[in-house]
Amino acid sequence: MDVKQEVRDFLVSRRSRITPEKAGLPAWGGNRRVKGLRREEVALLAGVSVEYYVRLERGNLGGVSDGVLQSVANALQLDEAERAHLHDLARTSTAPLRASRPVGRRRVRPQVQWLLDSMGGTAAYVRNARLDLLATNALGRALYAPVYEMAGRPNTARFLFLDPRAQEFFSEWSKVAGEAAALLRTLAGENPYDQGLTELVGELSTRSELFRTLWATHDVRQHRTGIKRFHHPVVGDLTLAYESMELTADTGLRLNAYVAEPGTPSAAALALLGSWAATPVPAAMKE
Repeated sequence: MDVKQEVRDFLVSRRSRITPEKAGLPAWGGNRRVKGLRREEVALLAGVSVEYYVRLERGNLGGVSDGVLQSVANALQLDEAERAHLHDLARTSTAPLRASRPVGRRRVRPQVQWLLDSMGGTAAYVRNARLDLLATNALGRALYAPVYEMAGRPNTARFLFLDPRAQEFFSEWSKVAGEAAALLRTLAGENPYDQGLTELVGELSTRSELFRTLWATHDVRQHRTGIKRFHHPVVGDLTLAYESMELTADTGLRLNAYVAEPGTPSAAALALLGSWAATPVPAAMKE
């Protein structure tokens, strides 16, 4: 990843979305040539000189203090995920050889698999920082069955952008696609020298026009909790709440768990999916 270019594009994209009115500044001059704030306006809001902010926006974040980063983040009205991304870029700029975080092992520990298998009634899987699905319980595999039908290692981003079935499987496909691209942008900031992640982004950029468009927005997000809606090929519509948790003993790995609200049609459908997943396949069907 070209860190300086990444910093430039990120700061410019955040600056362009804020109007003077939104920032609490008078809109001097009726004919503004720039979309959003000018550099000098950001510098004023951040309490730094124009020359210093221009240097930052040119990608020179090396050695910048946390206080200045916080001031710039406040001026640009960055949310939590964007602030974390800015700090990740600054760390990479300061110590590029040490900035990349470990991606995480390719296989999960047996104890993690035991944990997954013990989560009855919950669809759960473990993923790495490239959105590869490394391990799952039976219900999680049944829920994400279309992803596992793809060739190669199951990967949610590759399924989302390259498999036509994703548009039916994810009921809010456009929303999920935008979130996935933003999550990959976040992960790329955390792991700028992860070759596998770079290759994944390159593949998606080459093969998906939608991904290229979303990637160019420089949006970032943290994937922690929310609601996801599915149209499953076996049980139909599902509305599930999810929680995403870091495996603190396994850097770079996260456990995602999906549950349905008790007493809802989705709970009944998820239970039916669990029964379907637990049904042995007749030998004749395996041949």
